[in-house]
Amino acid sequence: MAETTSTEQPVAEEPTEAAPAAEAKASGKKTSLGMEENVEALLCYLAGWITGLVFFLLEKESKFVKFHAMQSIVTFLVLTLLGFFAGAIPFIGWMIAILIWPLNLILWILLMVKAYQGEKFKLPVIGDFAEKQAG
Repeated sequence: MAETTSTEQPVAEEPTEAAPAAEAKASGKKTSLGMEENVEALLCYLAGWITGLVFFLLEKESKFVKFHAMQSIVTFLVLTLLGFFAGAIPFIGWMIAILIWPLNLILWILLMVKAYQGEKFKLPVIGDFAEKQAG
């Protein structure tokens, strides 16, 4: 039986858009709490404004984590209060409150994914405020 050899050279893969995010996760930059930045930023959103407040008070060094913590506090505290007060208004209020909860869920998932990818995803108005507060 005759052996055949291949003369094909391996082709280098083209860089993808996900490469920067993967590099940010792979960098493993640690925070003052000993966690990776992207994981701690994700945790800022886990229980809404409550975990945002916890990480904003505990994190001393990472401006990235402090930004996500403040954005979590403002975003989800505002949505919580809007839902609560809208629900207290007869008829039209509960319809508004019903619309707030899907928005809350979408933002919760989106912001956790972006934080885990190492992205400083800024919401309009709230993101600018959070950035100033984070230093």
